[in-house]
Amino acid sequence: MQRLEEWFDYILLALLAGFLGLHYSGGLNSFDDRALFVLAFIGTIPVVISAFRSLKNREISIDLLASIALVASMLAKEWPSAVFINLMLSSARIFGRYTEGQARRAIQSLLKLRPQQVKVRRAGAVTEISVEDVKVGDLVVIEAGERVAVDGIVEDGTASIDQSSLTGESIPVSKQKGDRVFSSTLNVSGTLEVRADKIGSDTTLAKIIRLVESSQESKAGIHTIAESFTTWYISSTLIGAVIVYFWTGNLNFVLALLLVACADDIAVAVPLAFLAAIGTAARQGIIIKGGDFLEGLTKVKTLLMDKTGTLTAGILRVQAVVPFDNFSSDDLIKYAATAECLSDHPAAKAIVLYAKEKHIDHPQPNNCHETPGKGSVGELDGKEIISGKLTFMQDKKIPVSNHQLGDLESAKNKGLNTTLIAYGGELIGFIGLADQIRPEVPEAIKELKSLGVSKLVMLTGDNEKVAQKIADEVGITDIHANLLPEDKLTYIKKELNKKTKVAMVGDGVNDAAALALADVGIAMGVIGSDAAIEAADIALMKDDFSKIGDAIELGRYTMSVARQDFWIWGIVNAIGFGLVIAGVIGPAGAAAYNFATDFIPFANSSRLFYLHKRLGL
Repeated sequence: MQRLEEWFDYILLALLAGFLGLHYSGGLNSFDDRALFVLAFIGTIPVVISAFRSLKNREISIDLLASIALVASMLAKEWPSAVFINLMLSSARIFGRYTEGQARRAIQSLLKLRPQQVKVRRAGAVTEISVEDVKVGDLVVIEAGERVAVDGIVEDGTASIDQSSLTGESIPVSKQKGDRVFSSTLNVSGTLEVRADKIGSDTTLAKIIRLVESSQESKAGIHTIAESFTTWYISSTLIGAVIVYFWTGNLNFVLALLLVACADDIAVAVPLAFLAAIGTAARQGIIIKGGDFLEGLTKVKTLLMDKTGTLTAGILRVQAVVPFDNFSSDDLIKYAATAECLSDHPAAKAIVLYAKEKHIDHPQPNNCHETPGKGSVGELDGKEIISGKLTFMQDKKIPVSNHQLGDLESAKNKGLNTTLIAYGGELIGFIGLADQIRPEVPEAIKELKSLGVSKLVMLTGDNEKVAQKIADEVGITDIHANLLPEDKLTYIKKELNKKTKVAMVGDGVNDAAALALADVGIAMGVIGSDAAIEAADIALMKDDFSKIGDAIELGRYTMSVARQDFWIWGIVNAIGFGLVIAGVIGPAGAAAYNFATDFIPFANSSRLFYLHKRLGL
């Protein structure tokens, strides 16, 4: 059905333009009126049907105004005017489909990056099969110069992978055994054997495309304003036309005014701007789930940031091992790794990795459970192992001496995170860990301040010394440390207000609740994480803090273009009304003027398809 409508518009446009040209060149002669009438009548049918459907849904659309202008033109026997209106409307429909299709093609073209044929190792032999025949668990072989067809884990080989199709960053990333690779990415050099765990529509790429396509249906505030304004404008124009007719009695004059007013440019141009911006952002690894969030970015004055994984790389490394009493460093690491081996917390992963590097075996604990934001508890050889913060030890009634507190304070003053370990009701030592600041963060913080984000706040579960050390290095003055997950939510609720927007930046998994509560939730480095992609309003596929400033600048530029569309529309209409009132143009001239100027806002909005060149995205 949609294809039939497209062909109808193409044929109608060709006939309208051809017969209109013949009319003004005198080539129609005696068939002039009849030919133009038939064309105008045929072109009016879809416009009237669209207007009727809108009225049936209790909506006033631009097609209602166009229908009235078309009927009035034919009643006044202004055939060229009716043809011009239909020429404008059919052109607008074709242009609208083209630009919407361009936005979708910009995203769906990523699907073409997935190869149609893949090599799979089965029963020891490598065979080439269709990508549609790949199954979860298959061992896929990716050689240099080939694109990855699945999401999966590297089982053998090393390679450099260009992930720009997902993250917008073309610098290749080294991949080896145990690393994750993603569909559509390019193997620059080396050979990998990848165990497929996501195929077809379940891959990260396919999920991103679905999210962006659904985001195009989400309307920004200015988009909604444009629709409301169009409804108000049409109603006012119709009432005004009736008043002018009773005042002047001149149907041609009223018709000319209607023909100038009859334009759907603003109703199409504004949503087109957001459609183009969202598509442009997606190609650069910034997934924006709707125009309302893009607009919301322009109003952000408060940015709340998690520390670990956001301001820092989120990869803690063991910097100090401090045992107490008769326990050795190896004992401390053994018990710590035992308590933390089932935890996904960055500190836990760092401790387990350190034990592996030091070749220190650690058994699986019994009855192991984790208290988010505090620590872990397990059982080994009938004794309880506790790993966590000082407050967690105090909650568990583990005695801590003044001397031990002094050692802890000394480690904190050095900017170390401390994880305390207790075994059998006794504190046996602590482990000091440190994280690395993302290199782009200090400059990105300066940019955010220059963009008008006046309040930058770090929210972290770490102690004040660690938080202050990081804050000083990146240029943040407002910090809140020792926070539990529920404390972060309480702080966000306090910051929410009706005047400005509050944005929260986190990892999208541990901070999912905080991201959902903020006006705009921004998740960083979510490539490969379905939960993180779903949790955020804006998902940054790459771990790049500077992308936040890019997204804000994109939102502001998009809003600027949308406002320009309103100004262009207003100025063009004012000039047109002036020409009609001065008697310079009549109905046919008004229709021609409308046709000539209708595409200026469209062209203005279309600039956003190439925005990455201007903003350096």
